[in-house]
Amino acid sequence: MRRFGLILTVMGLFLTLWIFFRHLPSAAAQSGQSAALVRTSGSAPVTPKPPLTSSLVTPIVPPGSTLYLAKRGDTVASIAHHFLSQTSFLTSSELAEAIRKANIDLEKKTFLKAAEPVIVPGMLEAPIVEKTVPVARDFEVRAIYLTGLMAGSDHGIRIIRHWHEVGGNAVVFDIKDSDGSVNIPFEHPLLGKHHTPLPDLPKFVRFLHSQNMHAIARVAIFRDQRLVVEHPELAVKSHRTGQPWQENGKLVWTDPSQPKVQEYDIALAMKAAQSGVDEVQFDYVRFPAEGDQKDASFVFQAEHADWHRTDVISDFLKHAYAEIHPTGVLLSLDVFGVMAWQRPVDLAHTGQDIVGMAQHCDVLSPMIYPSHFFGMDGIAHPGDAPEHFIGTSMDRFILITKSSGVVIRPWLQAFHWRTKTYSPQYIEVQVQTAKEKGGIGFLFWNAANDYSKPYVAMPEMRSSKGKYFRGDEIPSSVQASLGDESSPPRPPTAP
Repeated sequence: MRRFGLILTVMGLFLTLWIFFRHLPSAAAQSGQSAALVRTSGSAPVTPKPPLTSSLVTPIVPPGSTLYLAKRGDTVASIAHHFLSQTSFLTSSELAEAIRKANIDLEKKTFLKAAEPVIVPGMLEAPIVEKTVPVARDFEVRAIYLTGLMAGSDHGIRIIRHWHEVGGNAVVFDIKDSDGSVNIPFEHPLLGKHHTPLPDLPKFVRFLHSQNMHAIARVAIFRDQRLVVEHPELAVKSHRTGQPWQENGKLVWTDPSQPKVQEYDIALAMKAAQSGVDEVQFDYVRFPAEGDQKDASFVFQAEHADWHRTDVISDFLKHAYAEIHPTGVLLSLDVFGVMAWQRPVDLAHTGQDIVGMAQHCDVLSPMIYPSHFFGMDGIAHPGDAPEHFIGTSMDRFILITKSSGVVIRPWLQAFHWRTKTYSPQYIEVQVQTAKEKGGIGFLFWNAANDYSKPYVAMPEMRSSKGKYFRGDEIPSSVQASLGDESSPPRPPTAP
């Protein structure tokens, strides 16, 4: 009996062990354990793979990729969103498409099984560090403007690629909008949590460089609704009430003479310079021009009683240029087109003394949109007289800056407002006139980022050698590949 009992005990032990080992993989898959990663790029160690269910086979992971074991409820889109910041891809949809291509079984799937292996391509060994591509101040820029939100989107990426295809060589993109929204990661005591449509500026700049694009980061300087709402002590003040002053009922202006405001904007510009951009462009580098000007009071009026608004702007630019210029990054300034007329009322309100500003920048970009010259030169429909207003404006800007060495690179009209003749030919007339009058390069503005007319005009202008533009290009040796982490450093272009 004792022997029989011993036999039963042994048989029971074997049965228990058999049941345990047979269900071990399934139990591991359902235990709620966190999904594991297996990294194979470079020399990084490969972490042991947890057991998979018998129906799943561990794929061979190519270099530069990671193996992710899905959790129940995961989708390709959610995995792409999670890993985007660790990859060379610019948008989640681009990464999701690459994941599907790298995993044939996922082409038509929506939800993934628990512990299903997923290859995630384009993994970076370390965050991208991008370097500025220095160019001379008279490098011929042919640019379009993109909002920060557009620049960080799939559609924006398509616009950039198409602009390159038709002959463009530069992009202006917002890192701070005229409402004060900052579009890149930026830590500063005056700025709290904020949305970042461009979450990795060095990565975005590397993409622009890979497209042979000159990267221009636009900063709206003193018009900053976000800053004055969160920090009303930095706003222009009302003489009557002592409260923040409003421009036509809107609280949108910081005090341009406020040192904290100036430091904030220079710090943001330096952040862009350190992220590899090739040029920083200041817009709204002026005082408010509308509203009750007599009621507006500023810090400088107490600290520098003998100063005018023009002195404040020139002093600010002197300090900003001293910070930015040594980095090899160009500094350009957007200015009102009407400032070339140097009317006392415009100087008194805006503080934009072109002669003084030209001493502290590399490029001046007057906004000489024909449609904006209403009421001037006796022309009833200025928007339909691009040759006249572009030509007259350029003549004046070239004349008043002739001894400064600054480059005049105008903003041109790429929208149909106040004109019945907007067309590809309208684009060509503006570009040709600006060049003939001494302009070097051009910038196209369209607030909606619709460049359908310039797209048509550019190939025609490019084929007419030298008539519309020289055709400067960043040397092909500076091209970078987002997918190649071993790309050699790009040499600077010759001045």
